[in-house]
Parts: sequence; C-alpha cells; structure tokens
Amino acid sequence: MHILILYLTKMLSPYDLGDFLVAENCFKIKVDDLLKKAQEGLKIRLLEAHAEALGVEVRFTTSKTKFHGERIWFLCPNCGRRIGTIYKHPTAEIFGCRICLNLKYKKQRFKGMIESSV
Repeated sequence: MHILILYLTKMLSPYDLGDFLVAENCFKIKVDDLLKKAQEGLKIRLLEAHAEALGVEVRFTTSKTKFHGERIWFLCPNCGRRIGTIYKHPTAEIFGCRICLNLKYKKQRFKGMIESSV
C-alpha cells in the first residue's frame, strides 16, 4: 500500500489537469484570421479585374504599414517600381510611372511662369 501512494504522488502534480483537454494544445481557426485572408485576396482580385477591364495589364504588390496593415501598390510595367498611380503616355500606347514616361507636373515644368488654367 505504501508503494502505491508513493507511485501516485510521483505521477500527479498540483498543476496536473488530468484527462481534460486543454484549448491551448488544440489546433484553432479564428474567424478574424479567415476574414483578413479573404479580404486581402478579394482586394487584389478586384483590382486586377478592374485594371483588366480598362485594358491595362499591371501587377500588384503590397507593403506593410506602421500599424501592421497592408498597402497595395501597382508595379510599374517598365521599371518594376512600386507606384500609387499609373499613367498612359499622351502620344504613345505605353503605360508606366512618371519617371519612366518622363512626365512632369506643371509646377515643375514652368517654374516662375504664370500659366492660364486652360
């Protein structure tokens, strides 16, 4: 009898939960995680479909924001740079960023001159 009590005290500890299942040891799926993944995929698919409908073939990429968010960018078809705006060249059927298409803003182009707002 003394041996049996000694054996039981070695097997059990004050923190032993016995045969109960513990949530921390189980595989889990959170609704919020699924929604986040679905929203990310949906955003990209919607943007791709819209760009395709306009006749522009562009790729997208993402970057992390300061507060663990994600920002979607265009990839310039010419240089591969991340850009927020894609332009169509005024005289050619080329799409790209301002730098690749050598586009300037009015204020950069006509420094010190007064322009009419035509």
